[in-house]
Amino acid sequence: MARPTRQPPKGKGAQVVRTEQITPHMVRVVLGGEGLASFSTDGLADHYVKLCFAPEGADYTHPFDMAAIRESYPRELWPTTRTYTVRAWDPARRELAIDFVVHGDEGLAGPWAAAAAPGDRMTILGPGGDYSPRAEADWHLLVGDESALPAIAVALEQMPEGARGHVFVEVSDATEEQELTVPAGISVTWLHRGERPVGELVTAAVLGLEFPAGEVQAFVHGEAGFVKEIRRYLRVERQIPLDRLSISGYWRLGQNDDAWRAVKREWNAQVEREQEPDAS
Repeated sequence: MARPTRQPPKGKGAQVVRTEQITPHMVRVVLGGEGLASFSTDGLADHYVKLCFAPEGADYTHPFDMAAIRESYPRELWPTTRTYTVRAWDPARRELAIDFVVHGDEGLAGPWAAAAAPGDRMTILGPGGDYSPRAEADWHLLVGDESALPAIAVALEQMPEGARGHVFVEVSDATEEQELTVPAGISVTWLHRGERPVGELVTAAVLGLEFPAGEVQAFVHGEAGFVKEIRRYLRVERQIPLDRLSISGYWRLGQNDDAWRAVKREWNAQVEREQEPDAS
């Protein structure tokens, strides 16, 4: 019996409502509109959506029907997707906030966010996600760079009463720090990399941390190189079970988003094979 073909999901149409400059390199875009009437979340801290961008030369408009486009257009005219964390979802106002790291003209989504104006249209797929702070954890460890900051911010807002833990966020300099809602039992350390390699400071901070007693739930996301190193430390040296870890490389130094996504699944599988606690 032939396996049924999985059809691409239909996108939800949205319009830019407003934008806000959070830090010199972080822009918040708030999307709304009737196209988000069916949008909903499950309360996870790492909910994400895929934003769909039409390539130059495409004659279709938002919202995209991905299946129809793939049937009618050559591959070079298919939409390009970029994955971003849901910073906030207000169901009463049907407003979806997404934070973008912007570095000039670099990339696809960043420049779009920097230039976004009320009324601009976008097609959204999702949301997905699988992490939220667990009330039964004895303490929490949240680690990331700028790309993980939206999810870390949401996780802090969701922390159970009496939560304890440590947060390490590496950013370029002090101007990229943000105001966060931080429970009394959680310490937040901002690390300013300056000209240092991405991940050097945050990796050193985690490896140098005196772990509190009890079971930890850890969230480690950001550039793939430092994520891999911290994952090895948590899995192999600290022997933390996989079901208490949420770890992923959102991006990889030296590769654009398309190149990274093309190899990410196999890269993750290789890391998992190499980093089993009994692996040599």
